[in-house]
Amino acid sequence: MNDLRNSLSPDMLAADALGKRVIAGDETIDILQDISFTLTRGQSLAIVGASGSGKSTLLSLLAGLDTPSHGEVRLAGQTLSTLDEDGRARLRGAHAGFVFQSFQLLPELSALENVMLPLELLGNKVPAAQLRETARHWLDRVGLGKRLEHTPRTLSGGEQQRVALARAFATQPDILFADEPTGSLDSHTGEHVANLLFELNRETGATLVLVTHDETLAARCGARLRLEAGRMLEWVNA
Repeated sequence: MNDLRNSLSPDMLAADALGKRVIAGDETIDILQDISFTLTRGQSLAIVGASGSGKSTLLSLLAGLDTPSHGEVRLAGQTLSTLDEDGRARLRGAHAGFVFQSFQLLPELSALENVMLPLELLGNKVPAAQLRETARHWLDRVGLGKRLEHTPRTLSGGEQQRVALARAFATQPDILFADEPTGSLDSHTGEHVANLLFELNRETGATLVLVTHDETLAARCGARLRLEAGRMLEWVNA
């Protein structure tokens, strides 16, 4: 198993006085200010707030996709500021999965190939047949076992998001980051995808960090962080 996986701490994710500041012309804008919290393994967190409150920026900082102006993030026991870009990428590869509102599937690849891709990128020299079997298992798990060879353009929005879920869980992540995973879906399809997301989350024990504007979806998480104008207005940890 990857050495990065062997160094897990009880705290899967922590933010300490986290902030993000940008310069726009002559103006300095604080997008996020003084965000602090800790999540242990297996917890679920909803980040909620109005548009422009800093939700997606916070998610990017927590996942190491962006760097803070001040404060620290610890992911799986690693302080992200001590890692360069390649180091953060390796840490994400070892520990994290991602689900986005826009699905981010590669259009020229089949559903099976899209799910296989992150497994191939792990670089564990696993035989291709085993990778295909793992990808097939997760597509079966999300109800797409008969759509393996379909490309994204031949799948509905809900089906594409289920492929994205299969892809995210296929690497057995310790933490899953989801940015508005039901935001582009109709209410019925969105509820189905949300049910599947939480079901897989419970089964795998992965920590879940979810950005959403949907209060009903947020209420299903054990912890909630509410942002307003870049500040933490509320923290609830059941």
